[in-house]
Amino acid sequence: MMNPPASAQEKTQLEQISKPLVQKVAIIGAGLGGLAVAVALHKLGYNVQVYEKAQDFRPVGGGLGLLPNGLNFLQAIAPELVTLIKNSGCEVITSVLKNDQGETIRSNPASRYQDKYGQPLVTVWWWRLQQVLASQLPADIIHLNHRCLGFQQNESGVEIYFDNGSVVSADLLIGADGINSVIREVLIQDGKPRYLESMSWRAVIKCNQQVLNPGELGFVKGNRDFMYLLNVGDGYIAWLYRRLSLDNSLSENPAAVKSRILSHITDWGESLRALVEATPAERILEGPICDRLPVNSWSQGRVTLLGDAAHPMAPALGQGANSTFEDAYELAYSLSQASSLPAALTNYEQRRIPRTQSIQTRSALGEMRYYETESEAAARQMQEQSAISREEFQESLLSYKPPQAIAHHAIL
Repeated sequence: MMNPPASAQEKTQLEQISKPLVQKVAIIGAGLGGLAVAVALHKLGYNVQVYEKAQDFRPVGGGLGLLPNGLNFLQAIAPELVTLIKNSGCEVITSVLKNDQGETIRSNPASRYQDKYGQPLVTVWWWRLQQVLASQLPADIIHLNHRCLGFQQNESGVEIYFDNGSVVSADLLIGADGINSVIREVLIQDGKPRYLESMSWRAVIKCNQQVLNPGELGFVKGNRDFMYLLNVGDGYIAWLYRRLSLDNSLSENPAAVKSRILSHITDWGESLRALVEATPAERILEGPICDRLPVNSWSQGRVTLLGDAAHPMAPALGQGANSTFEDAYELAYSLSQASSLPAALTNYEQRRIPRTQSIQTRSALGEMRYYETESEAAARQMQEQSAISREEFQESLLSYKPPQAIAHHAIL
């Protein structure tokens, strides 16, 4: 049955909703958040330009999990995105808990995500996800080799400065340049990120391995260390090893990075050690797990923040990318609904900051839970009895959905 034609009043409302609030938007960072908000604003008719410090899009990054809330917001931005991502990654069928010998202790079906929240759990390579998002944009709006040095703004616009000598003018500047954001440093000036006493090593490789079956997501519990194993599509597997460590210094070279990990897992099972041994040293990414304390404002004048630049968090809850996709949609939604830029940015902050503050706090606590002994976990659970449970909090995370107005009228 066909829908009745829109009345003249309805058409006017749609035009008002779809009319760009500003002429030109500059986005710093072509990571997941920068590209997602670029797609959303491009579909709304904005002149969007993305500036990225990297010289090219190389196959970098680790594996990550996309949860129902992140997928629902991506689908609201562009329905085809979720299909493309599923084709580029792996829909998880089963999650498995293993000991450090690689033996399965327990397995759980992952169908609960689809059944309860309408989207599956999808594991994907960061680089492939970046490519999917970039494919939704005209190639000429992504400008590589543009390292941002800073900006100046006044009532009429923003000037952004780059290390290659370029100066760009815009009506709105979005800082999506990660945990060490140059834009955040100018706006908030809160110094360096906070180290959470957790070191990380991760890689994505294609190899014959015996530890993880297709469609599985694995978690290996060690002694004050652990490893995630993710199928990320096309025969590639991502491994992520983390370890409690007061020392956050980096290794001298790739060979030392690999040797460092192997020295930590000497007593682990052969199938797990073989996975690290099969990984070329230069493919292993080493770094400290860091976050920042939540703040009460991300915006000033014509400048705002998004994703890790706004609310960097520990990866314990798997909400880094997922909450960033919420930001992308919500910022586009606020710009599509407001009558002025200040009103739009105020609404964006009101919609996002309370939620992300709680996710940041819980994520930091979750990172430490990885390393608890059984007695420490029992003591903490007794202390937390009066607080919202982990299950209730997860429900609030995964069931979160985008407002429908923009999904129907503007972006779609």
